[in-house]
Amino acid sequence: MKQLIILSGKGGTGKTSIGSALAHLASQGSMNNQVILADADVDAANLELVLRPKILEEQEFTGGKLAIIDQSTCASCGDCVDICRFDAINYSDGQYVVDPIACDGCAACVYQCPTESIQMHEQVVGKLYFSESRYGPLYHANLFPGADNSGKLVTLVKQRARLQALDEDRKLVIVDGPPGIGCPVISAISGANLALIVSEPTVAGVHDMYRALETVKHFGVKALVCINKADVYPDGTDEIESFCNDNEIQMVGRIPYDQTVTSAMVQGEPVTEFSPDAPASIAIQLVWKQVLNTLEGKVS
Repeated sequence: MKQLIILSGKGGTGKTSIGSALAHLASQGSMNNQVILADADVDAANLELVLRPKILEEQEFTGGKLAIIDQSTCASCGDCVDICRFDAINYSDGQYVVDPIACDGCAACVYQCPTESIQMHEQVVGKLYFSESRYGPLYHANLFPGADNSGKLVTLVKQRARLQALDEDRKLVIVDGPPGIGCPVISAISGANLALIVSEPTVAGVHDMYRALETVKHFGVKALVCINKADVYPDGTDEIESFCNDNEIQMVGRIPYDQTVTSAMVQGEPVTEFSPDAPASIAIQLVWKQVLNTLEGKVS
């Protein structure tokens, strides 16, 4: 069983659009019924918008702790307000209350409280889902706004997907990774065999692609690069290709700007299913072929 993770240095490069298309293509060929899908972008999960899965299981995710004040024993001394460096405790309607968004879970107020009226409690910060999509089983999650431990939730999503793939002797886990290079990305990269970096020929896109490649390299994962909307800024595309050639990074495709992609997204379908003969679809099919060859060891 191998893991393919699709990454981008920044949001908006078309990572999920391409990821959903690869999921569709995998279901049409030799990988049919051999793939588990995972959306590791738990802070802004949207692969499900295209795959339209049916949720089969739902599980609460707890992460971090929240200070809770027992009003029956609280002396209203205000010591907790003075010690809280996050300004998370306020006086309202005659009592001190904790703002769950502002509370960082440091427990300083617990140790400061003279009446031991404050305790730390685990809080539900998100949900993990197991669903059945048109292209295979899908694990995805939703981290609530302002919640932390996204890296931990990413790990849980990937772990569940990997275990099912091993149990059912499936060949591949396709992971739609988070953008950027932070903790969620590091969690998503863990255990991957191959990373497909989706870049775009803009100043920000090129800069953040460099950072994504350095992150992948640090963890010893082989990287491929494809350029989305490659014809919008040819000089930027040439810069990306030149960088990849100089650093022996395999380029696997130039995907043209194609309004068919937008039309497909509006209809909630991967572009390769919505319009297989569209220029973007043809380019993505070539990308998938090279990705598959690399996974199978046909390309060094």
